[in-house]
Amino acid sequence: MKILVVDDEQDVQTLFLQKFRKEIREQRVEFAFAFNGKEALTYLEQLHHETVLILSDINMPGMSGLELLQSIKQKFENPPPVVMMITAYGDEENYNQAMKLGADDFLTKPLDFSQLKEKLKLS
Repeated sequence: MKILVVDDEQDVQTLFLQKFRKEIREQRVEFAFAFNGKEALTYLEQLHHETVLILSDINMPGMSGLELLQSIKQKFENPPPVVMMITAYGDEENYNQAMKLGADDFLTKPLDFSQLKEKLKLS
């Protein structure tokens, strides 16, 4: 399973690589990282059929995660990648907006990695 993680915080990459070390070693999951929405779209345009799941932060400079979500759902239809939104703010407005735009799931920070692995059917 190829997963694209989109977050403007650089330490998120280290965190994911540590938390999924076993799954990466077993080649059950492969991660790519983008640090803003524009970078994520460029990545998807080049390799979009390989990406199965996108985990995106909502609050990022430039293009927000919600704008990225909207763009992904409009551009990539056959089949669209699964998009899970991640935010430090589990407020109802962000949740409703994300769901309205087609988010497949909504997670809050700090991430519960065992819950995430369960959702990804890796546990």
